[in-house]
Amino acid sequence: MVGGELTGSPEELIHGISTDSRTIHQPEATLFVAIRGDRHDGHSFISALIDRGIRAFLVQELPSPLETNVSFILVKDTLKALQALAAAHRSRYECRVIGITGSNGKTIVKEWINQALSPDQKITRSPKSYNSQIGVPLSVLLMDEDTETAVFEAGISRPREMTKLEAIIRPDIGIFTNIGEAHQEGFQDLEYKLKQKLILFNDSSKIIYCNDQAMVERVIKKRFSQQKLFSWSFGKDSNVKVSKREETGEGTLLDITCRKASFELLVPFPDRASLENAMHVVSLMLLLDIAPLVIQSRIGDLNPVAMRLEMVKALHGCTIINDTYNSDLNSLSIALDYLNQQHQHVVKTLILSDIMQSGKEEDILYAEVSGLLRQKDITRFIGIGPALMRMHRYFPANSQFYLNTAEFLSSLPGLDFRNEAILIKGSRAFRFEKITNRLQQKNHPTILEIDLNALVHNLNVYRSKTDARIMVMVKAFSYGSGSQEIANALQYQRVDYLCVAYVDEGIALRESGIHLPVLVMNPEVSGFDLMMDHDLEPEIYSFRSLFSFLAALAKRNLISYPIHLKLETGMNRLGFREEELDQLFEILKQHQHVRIRSVFSHLGTSDDPANDSFTRRQIETFQRMSTRIQDQYPDKILRHILNTAGIERFSDASFDMVRLGIGLYGISRHMREELQPVSTLKSIISQIKPVRKGESVGYNRNFIAPDDMIIGIVPVGYADGLRRDLGRHGVFFQLNGMAVPVLGTICMDMTMIDLTDMEVNEGDEVIIFGPDHPVTELAEKLGTIPYEILAGLSERVKRVYFQE
Repeated sequence: MVGGELTGSPEELIHGISTDSRTIHQPEATLFVAIRGDRHDGHSFISALIDRGIRAFLVQELPSPLETNVSFILVKDTLKALQALAAAHRSRYECRVIGITGSNGKTIVKEWINQALSPDQKITRSPKSYNSQIGVPLSVLLMDEDTETAVFEAGISRPREMTKLEAIIRPDIGIFTNIGEAHQEGFQDLEYKLKQKLILFNDSSKIIYCNDQAMVERVIKKRFSQQKLFSWSFGKDSNVKVSKREETGEGTLLDITCRKASFELLVPFPDRASLENAMHVVSLMLLLDIAPLVIQSRIGDLNPVAMRLEMVKALHGCTIINDTYNSDLNSLSIALDYLNQQHQHVVKTLILSDIMQSGKEEDILYAEVSGLLRQKDITRFIGIGPALMRMHRYFPANSQFYLNTAEFLSSLPGLDFRNEAILIKGSRAFRFEKITNRLQQKNHPTILEIDLNALVHNLNVYRSKTDARIMVMVKAFSYGSGSQEIANALQYQRVDYLCVAYVDEGIALRESGIHLPVLVMNPEVSGFDLMMDHDLEPEIYSFRSLFSFLAALAKRNLISYPIHLKLETGMNRLGFREEELDQLFEILKQHQHVRIRSVFSHLGTSDDPANDSFTRRQIETFQRMSTRIQDQYPDKILRHILNTAGIERFSDASFDMVRLGIGLYGISRHMREELQPVSTLKSIISQIKPVRKGESVGYNRNFIAPDDMIIGIVPVGYADGLRRDLGRHGVFFQLNGMAVPVLGTICMDMTMIDLTDMEVNEGDEVIIFGPDHPVTELAEKLGTIPYEILAGLSERVKRVYFQE
């Protein structure tokens, strides 16, 4: 199928294919495809995967030496081979295949098609947003003899990519969602990108699209014959016409006409994007001649697609992963993988509801669920729902079962959840948010949301700037974001080093299951023993710190312990000066207790073009000093001087490693367009009240109402990390996309804002800073830097981590 050459036994039986060494749970039955990409090379993990039990590999370079009990298929290009394998697999099946592309809405349309059609037929669909050059073939390889309809999404970021995806999917029916600016940078203009996307439908028998976008209508009609097209519209002539839209308390009521039939349809969503996504599904159902009564029932029952997993701290040292409203086998497998990334807990617990509308018989479905729990090493299982109670025989003897959520909640006090990672995953009807609310550690309405997808995006942006290793700073509670949770994500992304300020920060990482090397920048003599107990590596910046650490090592008779030498290159903080190097060499030659793991320095003005000549002098000094040190020792010593701004502006001085800090969180003076904001601080309006002209607001009467006005009280204050004087600096929050000024002096737990002439309600969300109201703007108004604001956020503010 892939035009390869077999080395080893042809008898290996394969049940799954993987390109990600981190998520393999059945190694003995997995073919690992070693893909060579821009940032990672799958071939570098082959040795470790053999140790884990994998015996079959698809490679473009054979390892040396060859293992005798391992099989390899050697090809010229493993990505092309994977795509060829998927295309061959697709050709084995005659079932209906639906292909979805467009700029937005692909994943939601795919999931809603599954919700609408799965009661009647077996659906195979792309997991998550698997729509890339790698994701599409992995999705298509999920097809089997039971598949009746397959639904795959396809996305592109460069010209000619869709040609490869079309050869794999070969959809019978195409759905084009819309065209927009997403991923525009790879295309000369919007119309060219549209034409590239439409390649997916070259051999489709029908293409569903909305003809309200003039460009889409013009290009599609020019490219495809009329008999292929099946259009819908909000008001225009089309195959499916929406003649009326009326918002109700339950959603939006639509009048729909198709052919000679007309019917009303309640879509349980009010927003335009959801209505468009739903109409693509409705049009597909009408094309398939599904009766209007069935359409009304299925569309009325559509559930929101949970596009993200949320993680929060829970009672008794637990962590909750909240994936409620989304329950099927594919998403369960994905969520269990995320659960297994949480190394801060040994015990992994799953609370699962009945899986609705799977299209499978109960025995088959729950036998598969039980198999997943074994593969993913789940420690504790709690099942909620009548089907799970009936199928209890498939699960471990220590599993617990409850008929409904209320019965579980009544038993909660006796279940003794302690120091566990708990995945809560349920169908919407089970209202598992009640469980999440009961288990959460904090219910403060002010929360800091941390977008782990944005964090990974930013990490990869900086990786693209350099070939050097990456050390990431997670000191100061990871700039307010939460050290352990961020470190877990970074460990999963295979960064090379972590860096903390103090020993206790490093110990907390070790106790959370972080095994990456950790540099401690400010080790104190009193913490040396604890540092060695937890395999932490100290910064040595003076003869005093060196002698103290050598003495501590001698007491334990330890040798070759890794240290990191800090060099003074012009900032005049910590570090050895150039004239001290000869004395340093003499001392180190007399002691075998330590080995130099790295030498480094810190740039003082790397973000300021006005001081570039000073920065260059620092780099030259570091080059000279570090070369002298390396010349004294035969072992390789890592060298690093670049911080975030240095990576952005002086990447030619990357040496062996770079240190990434605030840029990881999307904050930069020079690369704002390339980065994504990671943190959003939000709260709610707890009360709305009138204030008469001349009345004062807050402590010390620092604000006097110039006219009659309406104010709102937001439950966030200086105990949460806000400055008391925000109201004096023209600071505003964001409410429904509008700027609302802060009034008067900030209280310990409350802030007052001006809501005059606004239509708002108590409970509405208020953004203190976020993607559309960046923390950098708040910092500028306060005359400070974003570091200070982020690091100053109180730990009483609940951190919510989410991942798409």
